[in-house]
Amino acid sequence: MVKRFILLSGLCMFLSISAQKTHTVIKGDNPYNISKKYGITIDELLKLNPKVKDGKLAIGDVLNVKGNSAGAKVTTTSASSSQTGKIYLQPKQTIYGITKQYRISETDLRKLNPELDSHTKIGDEITLPLDSIKKYGNSLATTKPAEVSVETTQPVNTKTKIDSGNEKSTTVYSSSSQDEYATYTVEQGDTVFSIVNKFGVSIDELIALNPDLARGLKAGMILKIKKLDAAYTKKNGDALSVVLMLPFGYSTNETQYRSMAVDFLTGAKLAIERNASNGQKLDIKVVDSGNEASFKNSLTQINPNNTDLIVGPFFKSNVIDLLDFTKTQKIPVVAPFANSPELYNYSNLIIVETTDQTYSDKIVEEVKTVYSDQKIFIVADSKKENANYIKANLEKTIKNANIMIVNSASDIQLDQNMMTGQSAPVIAILANDNDSVGEAFSSRMIALSKEVQGMKAFSMYSVPSFEKKVDDLSQASLVYLMDRTINTDGSFEKEILAAYKAKYCKTPGKYAIIGFDVMNDMLTRENKKGEIFKQMNKTQTQLATKFEFVKSKTNGAYVNTGLRVIRLTP
Repeated sequence: MVKRFILLSGLCMFLSISAQKTHTVIKGDNPYNISKKYGITIDELLKLNPKVKDGKLAIGDVLNVKGNSAGAKVTTTSASSSQTGKIYLQPKQTIYGITKQYRISETDLRKLNPELDSHTKIGDEITLPLDSIKKYGNSLATTKPAEVSVETTQPVNTKTKIDSGNEKSTTVYSSSSQDEYATYTVEQGDTVFSIVNKFGVSIDELIALNPDLARGLKAGMILKIKKLDAAYTKKNGDALSVVLMLPFGYSTNETQYRSMAVDFLTGAKLAIERNASNGQKLDIKVVDSGNEASFKNSLTQINPNNTDLIVGPFFKSNVIDLLDFTKTQKIPVVAPFANSPELYNYSNLIIVETTDQTYSDKIVEEVKTVYSDQKIFIVADSKKENANYIKANLEKTIKNANIMIVNSASDIQLDQNMMTGQSAPVIAILANDNDSVGEAFSSRMIALSKEVQGMKAFSMYSVPSFEKKVDDLSQASLVYLMDRTINTDGSFEKEILAAYKAKYCKTPGKYAIIGFDVMNDMLTRENKKGEIFKQMNKTQTQLATKFEFVKSKTNGAYVNTGLRVIRLTP
């Protein structure tokens, strides 16, 4: 009787322990190695320990590592007790790939291979249930790979380029021969938890895509975040089938946008003829997209099953209509002018227009590099949106900055040294694209730079007076951003301008330049397979526009962040 009591007591104790195990944190512990030790995922560990914030552990913390509440469903596996066999780790094979191929959970795999990840390399033995090897394996799996020299390469990635060589890390499009992923370049201060929270993925998903994370997170690592939709490839024949949707308005007898559409078409035709003469096979169709109200009628002229690229339409509402119309085929759609957060969810959309925010961010970066206690003046337009944005972001990055938003360049005044009474230089920023305001800004900068040395001037926009007064403005170290302005001294630019004039007997207007740039950029990205999306990581400058595309979000639209920086130095 006593013996039975002891046996029952021991059984109760065993059941109690198995229902709730704990682990006391020691030096060197982290969520990854703890979850690995107990055969659970990191996500499961965090669910068992909701008080753990962002994976931060302190020595002595007591963690729950296994918890099955009463009535909870418990699954068992015979993987560890059944007959086992060995396979050899093959090139490019990952833990995640093994679990998928051999139909085994990661927990069971780690139970059979406690040292998995610590020093895993090609040719290492992996223990698996024998039945799984027989059923799902192949002859290659049980053959030890020969020792070979392996050259490793960094994944292709695109970053927002900062003119002086500095770079901002961003989520980017990465291309390989088989799959495409959104990737992220790890920055100082990043943690695994901050990254998974930023991108809305689980830790286990992140580790499955990035086995090297088991060895720790390091700045500069390029992590795969999520597999992207398959890239579009050309459907039929050798020729690339292109549709141009322009608002001529002939079907509605509305002429409001006709001159803009015709001008755009002249530039686009020059780009088409140029690429065709170089051997590119093209099938071009021009569609009158009418106006915003009648646009849907024009969609009947498009065969989405035999179209490889659509350029246009011009208006945001029509772009959304077109994207909904082509959502099954995932045809690349290029929006020349529409740029709105509402469009960023469409993975087959290419947005050409660079936002004012991109330009404003660049100005903030430039000012930060030269700032040393100067007073800052921002010349705003009537809405003051860009000026307020620049001011707010400068105040975030510069302590105790003295920033004033003014309506006119005449309001910019030299700072006065309270001790000596002498004038001191200031920083002036033009956040207004009006040419006459730009002229006044130029004159004011020249006048102030003659009074005191060390003036710093910046402009979000290029205005005509800048090119006329280069020498004088260089004394103010003017830095400005070029948008749709042609470098008339460039050999490529001279060639295109001469070809346009020979064809149309005039110099190209604003929309003709955009038409050429957009069409030439897209056609030169096409690689004879219609794989324009796979070429989006290339930075290209056309007649007047720099094209540098980044993903707005995982499986989101491509957005142009390209800009050209002009620096005038004394």
